[in-house]
Amino acid sequence: MSPEPPELTTLQEALAGFAFPDSGVQTSRHIRRLHWYVASRLVIEGGFHPDLVLPRPPIAVEVRGKRRILHHDPESAKPGERIILGGLKTKQLDVTVDIPWVGPALAVSLKGTHNAIRNLTNRMEEAAGDCTNLHMAYPALVYGFWHVIRANEEDDPSPHAHFPLEEGRYKAADLAVLAGGEPIEGVRRYAQALERLSDRVDLREQPAQYEACGLTLVRCRRDRKQTGVFPGFPVSGTVLDCNRMFRRLYETYDRRFIYQAPALKRRTARNTWDPESPLLVDTVLQSEAFAEMNPRIG
Repeated sequence: MSPEPPELTTLQEALAGFAFPDSGVQTSRHIRRLHWYVASRLVIEGGFHPDLVLPRPPIAVEVRGKRRILHHDPESAKPGERIILGGLKTKQLDVTVDIPWVGPALAVSLKGTHNAIRNLTNRMEEAAGDCTNLHMAYPALVYGFWHVIRANEEDDPSPHAHFPLEEGRYKAADLAVLAGGEPIEGVRRYAQALERLSDRVDLREQPAQYEACGLTLVRCRRDRKQTGVFPGFPVSGTVLDCNRMFRRLYETYDRRFIYQAPALKRRTARNTWDPESPLLVDTVLQSEAFAEMNPRIG
């Protein structure tokens, strides 16, 4: 991970860094900015104190009486991934909310695919195994899985990528979207399987299910200003919509760690932020780039 703490990042910036990496994808640096984005969103929208989140996002909390005021503070950001003991092996978690005297309460695992789209079935086996491993040791963990896929389009007039092209076009094995805008069959089958791995409700239910899953195709035309969420798949508001994933994580967390465990509420209750917080007033609420976020204010 970059040694320099990042500025607050938008989803578009994070997806652009994924689609057009500036270093080898084997280092995982291409998806690190998405880690920072998720961590920041868990604070701004989820109401979790940044000190509980790893990587620790570039956000500071100022307390004035009952007011909790958010500031953009890049110097407070700390990189890192938490390693926890699973039922079968240790697991390095991408983004974690860890509550003192309670343990890891919420986590998000991120995966990315640039090409060789046909290998998605292998990713499904990995996802189910990772989830089972963690839920065996922490059945109460609210666990999310977000997979981003580079939407290599068959009718892209000027493909641009960090992996080899074939006569200036994407190879057939690397295509994610057919001419006309429909995802290839492999992506659609993968989405159907991922839906079955999502929406675990009770901690006594199937450990191979995540509490929420998200799937995002990343549009990657040569003009990086066009980089962003590929429209139309998955459909907004449906099971794999990434915004729905975040909402479901918060709802499941509240049900499990607050409503069903009121004795823990003093430790587990999510914060509400002052609506006059500089981070919100000057940045998040002023920019269309953060439109998908719904800050937890009150």
